Amino acid sequence: MTEQLIFETGGVLGASGEPGARVFTAAMPVRWSDQDLYHHVNHARMITLIEEARIPWLFEEGLPTATLAAGAVMTDLEVKYRGQVKHADGPIRVRMWCEKVGGALFVARHEVRGRHTPDTEPPAVECTARIAAFDLQTQRPRRFTPAERDYLLEFRHRDAS
Repeated sequence: MTEQLIFETGGVLGASGEPGARVFTAAMPVRWSDQDLYHHVNHARMITLIEEARIPWLFEEGLPTATLAAGAVMTDLEVKYRGQVKHADGPIRVRMWCEKVGGALFVARHEVRGRHTPDTEPPAVECTARIAAFDLQTQRPRRFTPAERDYLLEFRHRDAS
């Protein structure tokens, strides 16, 4: 990430913290067309922004979890809106970590804040996503590899604040 983007988002991007309590922060641009009639980021677009924020955390080449890009399914998604997110709040910051890591499924937590909202303030959006490793050939869930599991465990904790 560029220094300008880090400056604009008000904080460090990428992985931070100690293994076992890491947080991954991604910056996502908010487009004018992401807004609804009330000038809030549309619900469907918010889900997409959160989904796209997971790409540099989990799916980029070279990461132990990049293999999940070839097979992972969302089993559950919960989104809670605590405040408004508007175009002027962008680029938004999405902080992500794991609440639980099982044998084939992990629970990813997300906090969405505007670029000027410090991490000490409540997020505008909270999201919990349950994601399972999936074998496309057999059309069945599969177990995490040791490398995938170890990487996810670096981000496993209950409270990233």
